[in-house]
Amino acid sequence: MVDASRRQRANAAMTLAVRITTLVAPGLTALLAMVFDTRTLLLVTGLLWLPAALLPPAPPAGDSPAGPAAPAGPRTSFLTEFADGVREARRHPWFMAGLAALTAVIATGYSATGVALPLVSRDRYGTEAVLAGATTAYVAGALAGALIIARLRPRAQGWAALAGLACYGFAPLSLLLPVHPLVVAGAYLIAGLGIELFNVPWFTATQREVDPGLLARVSSLDFLLSYGLAPVGLVLIAPAMDLFGWPAVLGACALVCFLAPAAAALAPGARGFSRRPDTAAVTPRR
Repeated sequence: MVDASRRQRANAAMTLAVRITTLVAPGLTALLAMVFDTRTLLLVTGLLWLPAALLPPAPPAGDSPAGPAAPAGPRTSFLTEFADGVREARRHPWFMAGLAALTAVIATGYSATGVALPLVSRDRYGTEAVLAGATTAYVAGALAGALIIARLRPRAQGWAALAGLACYGFAPLSLLLPVHPLVVAGAYLIAGLGIELFNVPWFTATQREVDPGLLARVSSLDFLLSYGLAPVGLVLIAPAMDLFGWPAVLGACALVCFLAPAAAALAPGARGFSRRPDTAAVTPRR
């Protein structure tokens, strides 16, 4: 629904809303927990969710900037729709390469740090403060990344986004050695910053390049592979740490986080996240 020239800012605004919530809400909940019991907090949370579930859908607001909506036709099968999404995704080599890199980073880097950070915080530093500080630094970095990318328009937007994705490798890398806790927090700050420097251009480019009629199916494929396979990584990471030791696993995951986006940058169209010439993929500054 958003005009093409404003989509990057709109995506950044959505990210800001999510990141501010994830930064403020845990602290607010901790304060409320000093006054109310857990049962009351859960009940209030459920009641807050009800309006979102029960409110009626908004009435049509007219045609979108892309033109009037196509009339509804006979519903096709799920497998046909899924295959249509896969075919559309394959038309964009940069998308397939970027999705492979994103899936690799989430399945390895996210999973390794999700398992290792609590253990390192407890066993190496003897406090949960490192866990809390690192996760807060990650959200703060993502918040800063969203603010930056709302205005930033790099010429090689795809390469810049993939470089941001590679920054997540600093998170598992910081857990390898007995560094000062501030180094761990700094690594997570960079990882959070980088992930939003990737996310916002990635979503914006997908909305720009993919056939609007197939955008939902391609986006579903995106989340199916990237976040859908994350539990598989979590299942495998813990046994791998028992078998090979957590330093070897963290080192391998950091290497994947750095190399997968670098390999994706070699795909056709990766420089500007576009099948068109890179100069055509640049969004003019406003």
